[in-house]
Amino acid sequence: MTAVTYRVPSAVLTEREHVVPLDHSKPDGPKITVFSRELAHPDGLDKPYLIFQQGGPGFEATRPTAPPSGWQKRAIADYRVLLIDQRGVGRSTPVADIPGDDPEAQAEYLTHFRADSIVRDAELIRQELGVDRWSILGQSFGGFCTMTYLSIAPAGLREAFLTGGLSPIGRPPDDIYSATYLRLIEKNRAYFARYPDDRARVRDILRQLDDEDVRLPSADRLTSRRFLQLGMKLGDSAGFELMHHIIELPVRSRAFLADTNDPVEFTRNPIYATLHESSYADGFPTRWSAQRTMPDEVATEHYFTAEHVFPWMWEDYGLLRSHRAAAELLAEHPWPKLYDADQLAHNEVPVAGTIYTQDLYVERRFAEETAAQIRGLRPWITNEYEHNGLRADGEKVLGRLMDLVRGRV
Repeated sequence: MTAVTYRVPSAVLTEREHVVPLDHSKPDGPKITVFSRELAHPDGLDKPYLIFQQGGPGFEATRPTAPPSGWQKRAIADYRVLLIDQRGVGRSTPVADIPGDDPEAQAEYLTHFRADSIVRDAELIRQELGVDRWSILGQSFGGFCTMTYLSIAPAGLREAFLTGGLSPIGRPPDDIYSATYLRLIEKNRAYFARYPDDRARVRDILRQLDDEDVRLPSADRLTSRRFLQLGMKLGDSAGFELMHHIIELPVRSRAFLADTNDPVEFTRNPIYATLHESSYADGFPTRWSAQRTMPDEVATEHYFTAEHVFPWMWEDYGLLRSHRAAAELLAEHPWPKLYDADQLAHNEVPVAGTIYTQDLYVERRFAEETAAQIRGLRPWITNEYEHNGLRADGEKVLGRLMDLVRGRV
């Protein structure tokens, strides 16, 4: 383990690289690195640890500001925060073109980048740092990782906070996507009710993209189906306005092409696309669930899509093409379970979690079902925020969860 320390306004940063097995069942096999950045108040270098698990899969941990702001400002009042770049992203050993001599080897390599491996990385780092137990904060996919942590290594946790990250337990992916598509339809209707003139504008854009070869800065053709992935923004508290301010631009303007080049960052973070559906595969193959369960209304009304991946993306996004064969194999992969329902039913770790009533990505009904399956979990059900509540109002959101876990509310 190597470590470097920096002092910035109101914080001390310690950066480390940790060597971990690619396959935790083969500790003497190939190795990768996992990067962590410790964030602490200058007067809090001996505080207990809070490990942060980022949303995704495929996104590096939140980068701290100087001085720290948002949820990080609240966190370092009580903790040293450990920001981990989950395996495959950021400063950890990255996945761009997948290692392996053939698609089968590449797919097998990527089976080691789900939540179970991420949790085992964290456990090795905890032991390496000599920490008895630590607290954990999981945002979105990071909340899914936290549920896996509670399932397979609860002895390493003192308390857990989940924000928009209560995943269904034991439900097939088709159930999940079918439910969130209904929420997507609601969001599209609400968007066009707010900006009714955008309905005709979007239809004109789609016709133009179908009829003309419009090229993006990446040199990819901007297809109409790719343009509709702007709907990812519908789950953000500022998303309606962010979308409107792109849709109002002339199609061939530099601004429009820059803003539609890769708004979901699929090419920056390719495993976000390639492994996304596996995040919901609690003992099931996915078989392109989002493609198969899309309601007719989404297609016929040309609605925007959101956090969905489709087989055509590995053609439309040039920088994803090297993942295409592996992605096809992974869609049929018999994924093992992510959660231990019996362990969660007997959970002894104090847990609190937000359930956002209008969450586009994590269906409220299933989140409440999961909350009831984790012994002792205290839910905060709120319509104050969208899925990005931790980013939008982090001090309040984290503070509320801390109060819930500690019995102060």
